[in-house]
Amino acid sequence: MLDYIIVGAGPAGLACAIEAEKKGSSYLVLEKGCVVNSIYNFPSDMTFFSTPDLLQLGEMVFVTDAFRPTRNQVLHYYLRVARDYGLKIAQYHRVKSITRNGSSFKVLAESHKSLTGIFNAKKVIIATGYYDNPNHLGIEGENLEKVSHYYTEAHPLYDQDVAVIGGKNSAVEAALAFYRAGARVTMIHRGSGISDSVKYWVRPEIEKHIADGKIKAMFNSAVTRITGESVFVKNGGEEKEIKNDSVFALTGYHPDLDFLKECGVELRRETLEPKHNPDSLETNINGLYVAGSIAAGMQCNKIFIENGREHGKIIVCNRE
Repeated sequence: MLDYIIVGAGPAGLACAIEAEKKGSSYLVLEKGCVVNSIYNFPSDMTFFSTPDLLQLGEMVFVTDAFRPTRNQVLHYYLRVARDYGLKIAQYHRVKSITRNGSSFKVLAESHKSLTGIFNAKKVIIATGYYDNPNHLGIEGENLEKVSHYYTEAHPLYDQDVAVIGGKNSAVEAALAFYRAGARVTMIHRGSGISDSVKYWVRPEIEKHIADGKIKAMFNSAVTRITGESVFVKNGGEEKEIKNDSVFALTGYHPDLDFLKECGVELRRETLEPKHNPDSLETNINGLYVAGSIAAGMQCNKIFIENGREHGKIIVCNRE
């Protein structure tokens, strides 16, 4: 019987594992992908907004040669954290169910080799984030191969007609990367302009390229359907057809709310935030905790790595 099962090996899950390791508690981290799987799936050329000191875990200092670290530097740092702390992580184990079993929990997980494992623990911490669940448009053609909800690399988009749906940081940075790679880029956004949340050092470049016509922008607009050769965009009462090779629907992400509900966790009606005690992060299920951004429900801008990394101390310390 383990003291803790931690679901998810992102920064919040690693922070919980570090505290369990330091306290001498028995634990296992179950991760459906690799260590910090979401960060691994970030754009390959991404630079973090946060400085290294706000990303570090435990007592392991994160040192870089730049004010803001790159994706690769962050990946290497978190792997070093996992290795040097000797964290007990079972990668490629997808948790299928968490059920209360008397005074403990039974956790069912399936490995990438299709092997099923049953793990028993006194307490369970869910730290699965939200990046794996994109917000879908719900329109015809969204399931076409040319449509993606993730931007990873711009190189293959040279000489292509690319539509970027959205107007926040991810959409703006993707549009700029595609333009630099030689794509013909059209941004399509429901809002009246680029979001106010766009990073201050990125905004001037995107606004200049839009003003110069190098990147086309359609504001107060929505994509209504997608075909193999085109996207159809509605602005007011008029629908316009635009020639298109690739679509990047960068419209945000959400936590796996269905999984939380299957575990018996209640959600707040307005925010879909899992009901929990903010002082302990324990949900309405005794012994079941949430850590990291999943604790914020749909308020994805409320909890980041910077504050989610503190959840390990809140949950594990003094809670044996």
